[in-house]
Amino acid sequence: MHLIIAEKHIAAKRIASILSAGKISQVRVNGVDTYQLQAEGEKKIFIGLSGHIVKLDFPRFYNNWQKVEAKELVDADIITVPTEARIVAALKKLGKEATRVTIATDYDREGELIGVEALNIIREINPDVHFDRVHYSAITPKEIIDAFENVSNIDFDLADAGHSRQVIDLVWGASLTRFISLAAGRLGKLFLSVGRVQSPTLALIVDKEKERDNFEIKPYWELYAQLKGRKGIDFTVQHVNRRFWEKNEVETLVSKLGNVAFITEVVTSIKKDKPPIPFNTTEFITAASSLGFTPASAMRIAEALYIQGFISYPRTDNTVYSDTLDLRAMIEVFARGPFKEYAEKLLAKETLEPTRGKKETTDHPPIYPASLAKKSELNEQEWKIYELVVRRFFATFAEPAVWETIKAKFDISSEEFSATGARLVEAGWRWYYPYNAPEDRLLPAMEEGDELQVKGIEVQDKETQPPGRYGQGRLIRTMEELGLGTKATRHEIISKLYSRAYVHGNPLQPTRTAYAVIEALEKYAPTISKPEMTSRLEADMDRIAEGQIPEEEVLQESREMLNSMFNDLEKNKDKITESLRAGLREDKVIGTCSKCGSVLMVMRSKKGSRFIGCQGYPECSFSLPLPRSGQVVVTDKLCEEHGLYHIRVIAQGKRTWNLGCPHCNFNDWQRSQQENKEEAQEKNAVENTSSEKMGKRTKKITDIKGIGKITAEKLDNVGVSKIEELINRDPEELAKLTNISINKIKEWQESVV
Repeated sequence: MHLIIAEKHIAAKRIASILSAGKISQVRVNGVDTYQLQAEGEKKIFIGLSGHIVKLDFPRFYNNWQKVEAKELVDADIITVPTEARIVAALKKLGKEATRVTIATDYDREGELIGVEALNIIREINPDVHFDRVHYSAITPKEIIDAFENVSNIDFDLADAGHSRQVIDLVWGASLTRFISLAAGRLGKLFLSVGRVQSPTLALIVDKEKERDNFEIKPYWELYAQLKGRKGIDFTVQHVNRRFWEKNEVETLVSKLGNVAFITEVVTSIKKDKPPIPFNTTEFITAASSLGFTPASAMRIAEALYIQGFISYPRTDNTVYSDTLDLRAMIEVFARGPFKEYAEKLLAKETLEPTRGKKETTDHPPIYPASLAKKSELNEQEWKIYELVVRRFFATFAEPAVWETIKAKFDISSEEFSATGARLVEAGWRWYYPYNAPEDRLLPAMEEGDELQVKGIEVQDKETQPPGRYGQGRLIRTMEELGLGTKATRHEIISKLYSRAYVHGNPLQPTRTAYAVIEALEKYAPTISKPEMTSRLEADMDRIAEGQIPEEEVLQESREMLNSMFNDLEKNKDKITESLRAGLREDKVIGTCSKCGSVLMVMRSKKGSRFIGCQGYPECSFSLPLPRSGQVVVTDKLCEEHGLYHIRVIAQGKRTWNLGCPHCNFNDWQRSQQENKEEAQEKNAVENTSSEKMGKRTKKITDIKGIGKITAEKLDNVGVSKIEELINRDPEELAKLTNISINKIKEWQESVV
């Protein structure tokens, strides 16, 4: 029996369908769907994994944060633990009967490791099984058939490189996270995550924010004149000084300017705008980001399109099409359908010469459209990404865009002004790829010596702006330049920064927690916050993949680096604790209490529920509610009415909730509750017109479900003995006085309204 192992279930199904011309039977093995066929006297079974079906971990003893010091994890044993028990059981059952195993996972470092993990499970119970490997870059009939006709060997060096990354990231992440979290007193779900790639990436964001914090904003002025050109066309020119730093200087100039402008120079030229290079992962993510896709969502959609056979493998560093690709045949696929017009124009060319980027690799080609998709086959987001890939592919074969530019100079009362214009003469590649196209800046026809009327003078007040924050696309590109992470992991690192509430918004803005962690690391363990260490380890992993050095040598080097780092951390543990806790406290400050002027902060009750409370308590009892779950992120946006910072709530696996000003939010909630109450009262008035219905209404406070004798006494002690009194009391105030949860009180109020 021949067992073929794909990385995911849907990939296994597609590959099986291609190789069997659709004549396959679906059979469940240990609760896992497999696809089987009989071909040339041999039974073939296709099974899909779920990515990694095992994970690396420490023995259970090391999981106790209180008993095991963080540094002990550096040299601790590492074990392999199954994460997909059903798939592992199915592999063992099928592997026992197999005479041949073919690994058909994605061909990259991660895919090779996933395949080897599955193979190792099989070899434990069938050590003599024959095994081989197939490589493909798109799940299309031609690619898959060619791959299975040209099998190759498993690249164990490549898998070792993937394994070394898992080990290094586990050890660095677990040990440093434990140390920093314990030092900060942040345990449980709110632990402070630290990582080999994550922390230098976060440091980039924090350092950029510090530049903005330290940036000195300066006022300046710009001087413009509006001129009347030929055929009555008005246009604007600017003084050549661009910026004036003294207002009186501009005012003096304005007072001397007349109402006639002379054209002193006109220079017309042609500028060529080169076509873009082919998409690799970074180029693709950057382009998708400009369309509003996050790196994580862009990669998720690209992965789905790849598995469906519509685009090639989206994880690639390559920006040069291989000579083995039949580019004309690839374009001919689109000679029908929605891209027909574009394909026909390219096919009319005698030769197809695509652009070339600087990065050329041999594992996968640049991302290209692998087959023609119908708009009806994809959802809206998938179609946008698919169309982006198709158009970029076409654009790489197109001619440059041609612009006509005009630069003109003007004399107004001996002061020099200038204007530039541009007009797209030939669309070239921009016809195929219209995204983010610059607009024409048209100027009227003009000649040197022309005399024009000055219709008006305008002075614009402006301020210098701090450096911009990192957008996700720009951050991905910077990470690549610095050797942080890989094409497969960079978008995941950014997602993790969001989920750990280190950053919010896009462009990315760090929280005070991020400041606290990075400042502590930069001061007491700077290696972990700098890209050089991570870049060095990444280069070492590349050398493992190339067979130049053994995996164990790199793992030992990383442990030595980490042990050295822990010497610094432990030496400064008290200072780190002080620094972290001071910074974390700042991240809980919401603003100033309007009643007493004390600080309002995110707090927790004795029972663990959280709220915004006043530090003036018990003298001041002002408070505001917070959602029960999710991490609260305090932004720098201030409510003008209440003087409180807006907040966001990040919940795992859910959309970020922009709650805004907590006081405004609470007021809105109270209004909606009052409206609901009034509606319910009107409804009750209609329903209770008969005495029979009146008799069925709740009369006593103990008639409410959940309020027994003891609870009723608690309420009575604070002046709530009747249902009307319960309805009219503020739930937050009542909760504080009785130590009953706010949610319970709200439930009771709603049940009787």
